[in-house]
Amino acid sequence: CFCDALRRAGSPIVLVSDIAATTSYRRTQLPSEAPSPRGAPCPQAVLPQLHAYHRAAPKTGQKMAKLVIILVASVSTYTLSRSSVLPNPKRSCTTLKATGGATSEATAATLIGDANAKLFDAATLKVLDSLAALGQGHLFEGWPDAGQDDAGKKKLGEALRKTDAAYAGGLPAYVTKARALLEASQRGDNPFDGFSPSIPDGETLTFGGQKMAAMEEEGLVAARKTGFVLVAGGLGERLGYEGIKLELPVELATGKSFLELYVDYVLAVQDRARKDSGDASLVIPLAIMTSDDTDAKTRELLKEKGDFGAAPGQISIIKQDKVAALQDATAALALDPSDRWELLTKPHGHGDVHALMKTSNTAQEWLSKGIEHVFFFQDTNPLVLHTVLPALGVSRSRNFAMNSVCVPRRGGEAAGAITKLASTDGDASKDLVINVEYNQLEPLLLAATGKGDINDDSGYSPYPGNANVLVLGLKEYVQTINGRDSGVVDEFVNPKYKDAAKCEFKKPTRLECMMQDYPKLLRREVSSAKVGFTTFERFVAFSPAKNDLEAARSASKQGEPPGAAGSCEYEVYAAHASRLGLAEKGVYSKTRDVSGLTGLYGGPRIVLLPSFALTQADVSSKVSSDGLKLADDSTLVLEGPHIRIESLSLNGGLTIVNARDDATLVVRDAAVSNAGVAFTDIADADLPSSKPFEKIRGYKAEDKGSLRVEVPGPGHWVLTGKGDLKKVGDKAEL
Repeated sequence: CFCDALRRAGSPIVLVSDIAATTSYRRTQLPSEAPSPRGAPCPQAVLPQLHAYHRAAPKTGQKMAKLVIILVASVSTYTLSRSSVLPNPKRSCTTLKATGGATSEATAATLIGDANAKLFDAATLKVLDSLAALGQGHLFEGWPDAGQDDAGKKKLGEALRKTDAAYAGGLPAYVTKARALLEASQRGDNPFDGFSPSIPDGETLTFGGQKMAAMEEEGLVAARKTGFVLVAGGLGERLGYEGIKLELPVELATGKSFLELYVDYVLAVQDRARKDSGDASLVIPLAIMTSDDTDAKTRELLKEKGDFGAAPGQISIIKQDKVAALQDATAALALDPSDRWELLTKPHGHGDVHALMKTSNTAQEWLSKGIEHVFFFQDTNPLVLHTVLPALGVSRSRNFAMNSVCVPRRGGEAAGAITKLASTDGDASKDLVINVEYNQLEPLLLAATGKGDINDDSGYSPYPGNANVLVLGLKEYVQTINGRDSGVVDEFVNPKYKDAAKCEFKKPTRLECMMQDYPKLLRREVSSAKVGFTTFERFVAFSPAKNDLEAARSASKQGEPPGAAGSCEYEVYAAHASRLGLAEKGVYSKTRDVSGLTGLYGGPRIVLLPSFALTQADVSSKVSSDGLKLADDSTLVLEGPHIRIESLSLNGGLTIVNARDDATLVVRDAAVSNAGVAFTDIADADLPSSKPFEKIRGYKAEDKGSLRVEVPGPGHWVLTGKGDLKKVGDKAEL
């Protein structure tokens, strides 16, 4: 070895072999590793020791620097460029637990040298110091002297500072929580040990039932003082779509995007609230939680579409930040494998929405404006809009501080369940009504009843399925998020371990949080708050678009819900057909197979937009079901509040729009027939070249000549005959 040759020649390299094993440089040395006077490998491990020696012994630095130059010139396998990927040192889980993660060097300067430390401002250096004291010294391993890769060092420092600032309590709190949760994970702790499960208090509403109708009417009153929060931090990657999910069309009959539909609904609720209350200035606010992945495109979409008609300031955006990734069970912060100066970060979860509602001051502002309830919903479940008013009605009538929207679930179904948990020590202040994942519910029920999660006489589990939709009382909400936890819901960690030792991960993980875990915060701050649920039939409330076409086809073959963009679309049609009395609870007399998805709704494609009807009572008062005759492959779209259908025969496509407040339209003795809208499957070979929103569905829609009728002016109008629009009065017949 070249080093040995220098040593035999009496070169100063002898000094290197002596310092190579000193603990003053080997900051990651484990107690079991004994120093060796000739322990420096050649040449890769020598140069870092020379850097350390140069900092420690400045008088000899000139001679040592010359030696460094000789080594670099002579050994082509090593360079001083530290921007390349460097392997993270092995970390001992045992050692970390014994030391609590502390190091003997409590500042960053002792790890990277004073000159490197001077590259950072005081705020960044404070963060680096805290990480050094927390045993995160691997972040600073192998740093070259100041003047080399300074831009990379600053990039890492800035990333650490921003990540620290974005998390309540900073990175020290994050790392401390992570270590506690990882230790619990290694032990296999059950977070619900010490609790006994039972069926919680709530309401079950049936479509067409009297209670459902009553709660919709009650909800119209509550809606006057309700704000909406749309959780939209995820991209459409799981759907096979590269953009934001909010820009995707809900269905192809109208082409309206998810975001447009949601804003339409908020505006429809606002119009109704203004009419019912007589307050023309009333505003229903909408907040959208975005992420680094979705923020820019969401803002661009809103700007391009003029906020879809919302007033300036009516829509606000709150953006969540990512959290640091963890590389092993010691909670070591992970660096990007392709760039040692890049901190690896991951999404924290939709539970961030509560902390953001605090830090953005959105919740407090809404409370000051008289808002009483907040409706939280997610981005690609359009049927959730059917639950808004009845769920609000239940919350108002039952005085629920938290109301979870639920759907029926089978015993053992892989879905979370709303469960009441009573503390086995008899302390009622610990009791919870909260979502429990199915794999945690089963052992709890077995221990308590010996029977597990089984169906009751209804054919479903008595523990309703969590739809991840919440109605929260704003007064209690503000009190809770202003409490000691600042809206940061209890987190969890879900590492995938490499082996039984449970120290190394298959890939980096992170702490996660879910918005439905809010009851844990609520219990601490408002222990007397009532928490319940409202269950709706699935065809009314739940049809998320989440799976790509391949996964959806596989699920369909196994008789499971496909959960795809296409199946979501047809379930929207089925729900609206049910509201018109053309289908029975989402089931039509025929089914259709669409692009490999079998057994989908086979009736007419019907879209009742929010401006047409908000409640079932609205639909019933505007449409005579006995007067409808729609061909199976027809398409009907109704938009606008002042439309009434007395008798309509349709074989083709018909869109009726009445956006005017000074006009009414009646469809009477109309028989419309045309080529309509053709829905056709796309061959798999052609999918790659298809439009992205068609590719994820596996089919396309083409207007072959459907009829669009739009009321052109004030007055009373009749649509009759083959689709003739006639004005029959100068005044609207409201």
